[in-house]
Amino acid sequence: MTFSLEDLHCSDCLNVRELFMLYEISMVVSNSVELEASLEKALGILESKLHLKNCVIHILNENNTLSVYAALGLNKYQKTFSTYKMGEGVTGFAAQSKEPVIIENIHNNMMFLNKSGNRDKNSISYIAVPMLVDQEVIGVIGANTTTITPQDFNSIVRVLTVISSIFAQSIRSRDILLKEKERLKELKLYYKMEWDSKVHNFGDIIGESAKMKAVYNVIERIAATNVTVLVRGETGTGKELVAAAIHKRSNRSEEPFIKLNCAAIADTLIESELFGHEKGAFTDAKEARKGRFELADAGTLFLDEIGDISASAQVKLLRVLQEREFERVGGSKTIKVNVRLIAATNRNLESMVEKGLFREDLYYRLNVIPIDLPPLRERGDDIALLVNFFLEKSMNNHKKRVTITDEAMDILCQYSWPGNVRELENTVERIVLMGSEDGISADEMLLLLPAFNQKLVCQRRLYSEENL
Repeated sequence: MTFSLEDLHCSDCLNVRELFMLYEISMVVSNSVELEASLEKALGILESKLHLKNCVIHILNENNTLSVYAALGLNKYQKTFSTYKMGEGVTGFAAQSKEPVIIENIHNNMMFLNKSGNRDKNSISYIAVPMLVDQEVIGVIGANTTTITPQDFNSIVRVLTVISSIFAQSIRSRDILLKEKERLKELKLYYKMEWDSKVHNFGDIIGESAKMKAVYNVIERIAATNVTVLVRGETGTGKELVAAAIHKRSNRSEEPFIKLNCAAIADTLIESELFGHEKGAFTDAKEARKGRFELADAGTLFLDEIGDISASAQVKLLRVLQEREFERVGGSKTIKVNVRLIAATNRNLESMVEKGLFREDLYYRLNVIPIDLPPLRERGDDIALLVNFFLEKSMNNHKKRVTITDEAMDILCQYSWPGNVRELENTVERIVLMGSEDGISADEMLLLLPAFNQKLVCQRRLYSEENL
């Protein structure tokens, strides 16, 4: 059912006119995608209904100045000139005092600076009302009264105060949305993986051994599903690369791939990192912040070192896996997410479950599809493949050519590599930086890497003693 002012037989009733005007402005602001255009349209409604002139919205910038965000009748040069510092002129004073300011006669009051130069003989007074959200200044709305403005100052201030609240909330919401979009853009850029289609089509995973082919087979089978995966293996075996390969080959490949090393986050902060927090949830929570689950919504979340999370975080993590919902730290609103979880650990979770250090129900939720990565010492000829791959990569990075002789390569292949692929990559980079471009022999390899040499000597001594 629709009705008009005429239907109410109250066309001269100021309060009803105000309500209809506020309703119309609220609809314009709430239903528009382009906030600046909708605010200017709202200012047009304000001018026509209250017979005001030169309505303008100034917003407070990060440099603590007030610049024009929306206005009627101002060209781009006038908008540029109409910038005020806090406390400067009527606009600046309204922002600084957080109170409405009225200039009854703009023609003889020095506070009315009129930087835009947009003044006409019909304008009489100027009213500036701060736009506030939780007593924080967002900006200022200003308007001129004219010879035909029927309302008194109190009525106009009352109306502008209500409208300023609507505008302030809209601008604040827009700012939060823009910041979140920028943050997501940066996160996606930061977490974007580099994929090399020439290498087995598995991202940066290198290997032709039987054990690695078995890993590839599992990835191929489960990548397109939404099943939870637990990647297990020693430190440096490439658990993150496996998670990235699963994400890349899944239906979520165009969505975020978000990572978190649980061991690198303090117990007191792990829940905030995972689930986010509301403003004021703890001392340093100056604004609301999304956690990794929200950032990974529709995509994949990779939790490395899952065995290191606290008992309370385990409870919340179990709930997310079961119900696909959670609350931020310090919040009560339930947030639903659609996230595929891939966890990784180098710990013996079964032993931790027996000792009561890890929840048994969470363990079964995580261990739906286990992928066991073999240590480098069990991958045979993969060591030589990896050495050549990292050698080419490092030579390109450092603009230097180095050749590893067959004898030197044999030494690298004999080493047990306790740090696995990560240790091998760092070792190859050291070889490129310190090695000779003429070619590295076996003896030079041992001289170049004394710590490496010492480990080999110990291994050979143990081997000799076992065969005596």
